[in-house]
Amino acid sequence: MKPDLSHEIELSPAFHDLDPMEVVWHGNYVKYLELARCALLSKFDYDYPQMRESGFLWPIVDMRVKYVAPMVFGQKVRIRAEITEWENRLRVDYRVRDALSGHKVTEAHTIQVAVSIATRELQYVCPSILWERLGVRPE
Repeated sequence: MKPDLSHEIELSPAFHDLDPMEVVWHGNYVKYLELARCALLSKFDYDYPQMRESGFLWPIVDMRVKYVAPMVFGQKVRIRAEITEWENRLRVDYRVRDALSGHKVTEAHTIQVAVSIATRELQYVCPSILWERLGVRPE
């Protein structure tokens, strides 16, 4: 049985996250995705401190965001983050929905790669510690 590699958080944009048009500034979506990704990784006890302890950095090397509808001050949104790749890179897919209506607000994904702290070398296969924490095997 495949483990549940997803996690969901709920948040409401703060006033200071708005742009002059009174919608959430597009750059703040990245911050919201980071909150969801950290909550997801914490679920598997492999958030950034544990990554460092295991000897690896995991920089984001690619990010795609599709803005479907604007977020506004006080709107409750649910952000679902799901790990969809873990063999050669760590891909997390995101879906942001309005918490009340369920309408899609944003879709995104991030890609991270493992880099050895000791050598600064890119790892072309994810370290086994990731697979152990996720409870998966390479596909």
